Amino acid sequence: MRGRFRFRRFRTRLLVLLVGLLAVVQAGTYLVVSRANRASALATIDAELASAARQFAATVAQREKALLFAAKQMAGDYAMRQLFLAEEFSAATARSALATYQTRIEAPLLVLLDPEGRLLAATRSAVSAADLAPFVALQTVAEASEHQHAASDGYLDGELHQIVLVPLLAPPPEIVAWVGLGFPIDAQAAQELKASANVEVAFLRAGATPEALASTLPPVRATELAARQLHPGTTQLRLGGEDYIAVVQPLPVATGEPAMIALLRSLDEQLAPSRALEQMILLGTLAALLLATFAALALARNVSRPVQQLAAHTHAVAAGDYTRRLDLPRADEFGQLAESFNHMTAGLAERDRVRDLLGKVVSPEIATQLLQSDLQLGGEEREVTILFSDLRDFTTLSESLPPAEMLALLNRYLDRMSAIVEKHGGVIDKYIGDAIMALFGAPVAAPDAAARAVNVAREMAAALDTLNRELAAEAKPTLALGVGINTARVIAGNMGSQTRLNYTVIGDGVNLASRLESLTKEPAYGTRIIVSAATAHAAASAATFRPLGAVTVKGKTEAVQIYALDA
Repeated sequence: MRGRFRFRRFRTRLLVLLVGLLAVVQAGTYLVVSRANRASALATIDAELASAARQFAATVAQREKALLFAAKQMAGDYAMRQLFLAEEFSAATARSALATYQTRIEAPLLVLLDPEGRLLAATRSAVSAADLAPFVALQTVAEASEHQHAASDGYLDGELHQIVLVPLLAPPPEIVAWVGLGFPIDAQAAQELKASANVEVAFLRAGATPEALASTLPPVRATELAARQLHPGTTQLRLGGEDYIAVVQPLPVATGEPAMIALLRSLDEQLAPSRALEQMILLGTLAALLLATFAALALARNVSRPVQQLAAHTHAVAAGDYTRRLDLPRADEFGQLAESFNHMTAGLAERDRVRDLLGKVVSPEIATQLLQSDLQLGGEEREVTILFSDLRDFTTLSESLPPAEMLALLNRYLDRMSAIVEKHGGVIDKYIGDAIMALFGAPVAAPDAAARAVNVAREMAAALDTLNRELAAEAKPTLALGVGINTARVIAGNMGSQTRLNYTVIGDGVNLASRLESLTKEPAYGTRIIVSAATAHAAASAATFRPLGAVTVKGKTEAVQIYALDA
């Protein structure tokens, strides 16, 4: 629930929306740039490693060609062949000749083998069986070769070497010996390849005892690399907290444990310039988000302030305060809205002023009916209870009082009587001098209309008694009241002309109520309130009535039953 109401304010939602959109766009841009940089770096590294692999292969082939050429020159040398044409082979002479060629070829190790693979001479004073094994293995390959020479890698004195073997021929021709050369594949070779190819190089022993034989990597990383289970192909690995892309290729080893070369390129190093750009993008993104936050706050405030003012103005209008005006001196839509709202408030104030004025001219119920209807002439038939009240001898009384005093007395009387009518839901249809015509059941239907009218008549009589006591205390003349009530079906609606309307009721039932009020003047009935039989029947549960008999009222041919309500 707390999360649901967190963004209830429009300003907050607008701020989150604008800053969120910018953050998404910037994050998307950063991810796209980052991925593009990584893809470009990987492509560059792949190209560099492929070039380094080709360069290494070319270097190996070139060195092999040079070694074979040197070995063949040595095998074809006249002095070397004479060693085997002499009656007795001299190992010392052979070692001297090999030493001479070693200086010329700059090969660390030269050996001379007999056709059976036994060592005849070498540039070293001692050659172990392990060091001799690669040459013996190549002798078998060379004998089966069409060119009668062979080349491979092998271990000499525990170090990796590039080895070649060529035959030494003597007439008729016949192979009388084999000449072998070994050139080390060491740290110098790795550094030369790194200098030319701009990659890290590592020569590795990959057998049961993995070892970094030679490498351009720091020793710790070279040892860590040798301990990995590497397979031929391209791989990504992490050494010393740094990411590398590596191309691993096996090396042909004549005997002993397998060897491989690993060409590596630091991904972190390649991405360094790109990451600097990404950091600039991040800083730019943070700056943009900060600026966007301030801009969004200003925009949200610019939008929410008039909305808040409009809401406050709406609450004031809802509370009935139409005096306030919305002050938004702006040329945009909010300014137009404020102007329209002020016009609406003025219209509501005018409507209430008209309603209030109309409510003073007619009853509130009739005012509401007139304001809600389309003000057309016509009416509808409905059952209502009509009450007529009149002051006795008021004309004579008015002749004895000054006009102002007479009007004050009349208003004092009408004010109390009208309040009683309205208290019971009655409607003052009209004032006829000192007479009051009140309706019950129109324009708003009321099932207990007759009971309400009877209660109003009773309270009017009691209120008049109270007023008379006040008038007597003021040494003013007292008043006498007569009330007639009838319940009947009449026509209720807007009567008058197209330019002036009056909501009222018409019909014989209205006339009968007026006639009943006139009958209260007869001393024979001795009552101030006379009701028709229809009213007495409808209000039987609300009051007790005394029958007065039948009477033929003016305007009717048939007698009607009338009743007295003793208040």
